[in-house]
Amino acid sequence: MTLRDLNQYRDMLREQAKTERLLESLRSAAEPGAQVITGTPHAPGYQDKLGNLAAKIADLSRELKSVEDRIRRRKPEIVKFVHSISDSQTRLIFHFRFLRGMSWGQIAALIGGGNNAGSVKNTCYRFIKKYQKKII
Repeated sequence: MTLRDLNQYRDMLREQAKTERLLESLRSAAEPGAQVITGTPHAPGYQDKLGNLAAKIADLSRELKSVEDRIRRRKPEIVKFVHSISDSQTRLIFHFRFLRGMSWGQIAALIGGGNNAGSVKNTCYRFIKKYQKKII
């Protein structure tokens, strides 16, 4: 397992969250009452806003499903690696960072014990460096 593999998985989690937020926003905009019906004739160049929203929602839904499928395929490998870490604090750092997608600052706050963003980041990178030397 490389840092690149772990970061790619974390990026997928962030992409999933971003797509879910955007999809929710589009669905809210398409709800009844969101569209203004004036009863006036349509001018040239009129666009069906609701239809356009529906198309965007369908596209984003497909994109979200694709991201979720990629996450589902990679997750067992990432979980297995994280659970194989013997040191409990390092394992927690990896869990929060790469399975939950948290920032270094958020992780430091959860870990506590005088840790800061830099210290948890260094713990992660030191572990990866040692791990890479072991498998070579």
